[in-house]
Amino acid sequence: MQFGNKHVFFDTPQIMGVLNVTPDSFSDGGLFNSIENAVKQAEQMVADGAVFIDIGGESTRPGSVPISAQAEIERVAPVIEKIAANIDCVISIDTSKALVMQEAVAVGARLINDVCALQLEDALSTAAALQVPVSLMHMQGEPRTMQSAPDYNSVVGEVYEFLEARIDICLAAGIKQEQIIVDPGFGFGKTLDHNFQLLKHFNKFKYLHMPTLAGMSRKSMIGTLLDRNVDERLAGSLACALIASTKGASILRVHDVRATSDVVRILNKMNSVE
Repeated sequence: MQFGNKHVFFDTPQIMGVLNVTPDSFSDGGLFNSIENAVKQAEQMVADGAVFIDIGGESTRPGSVPISAQAEIERVAPVIEKIAANIDCVISIDTSKALVMQEAVAVGARLINDVCALQLEDALSTAAALQVPVSLMHMQGEPRTMQSAPDYNSVVGEVYEFLEARIDICLAAGIKQEQIIVDPGFGFGKTLDHNFQLLKHFNKFKYLHMPTLAGMSRKSMIGTLLDRNVDERLAGSLACALIASTKGASILRVHDVRATSDVVRILNKMNSVE
């Protein structure tokens, strides 16, 4: 897939490092909400094996409070611009707002990662006009209430159908097939069992014929199952990343880049020998 002047192959899972420039994200809120700290973290993640840096200026954790587009732009734009000028990576903007998409791409973002799958006002037409790849994620409900009572008849089937419909809508809007990534949305309006059903059957999403993104790093599906605090979920995160990799994940969105890179290298070595 082409991201600006950078071509990324998905013959092996590629790593997306999470960089939250927010005061309130569930795992690392407040750690990187200065330009200097954010750039240092991005440099370290790329050195550790990240190809993508996913920059978010608004928390989407359960119960999070929305912020304005302008406030989000003020958080992310200076960081994107600085990283784009100094680090060889694909910058992803984690946003659902059309104005933020525009400003982020203007200063160097080359992927739009939208947890609302381009459903908010003007997001679809804006993404189509910007002509950069997009990642479409499934979410039942919206961040403030999504974990109140998630309900599905068949979570895998319903998520698949949603993503399939969003792909069709994006294609009709002028987004190219080779510019679409899909994400089943682990932790976004799903119970513990829903999340692990999606992981068990993750390989089914390959039939959408798009690269797939898996984002489970440090999430509550790990914490709840193992009874671990956020800073104690590395082993669980690596297990989920490995399982998703064996089931065809194209991108692993993670906080712990170096450890995940080690897992992918071991998996690749195993797959390369007779």
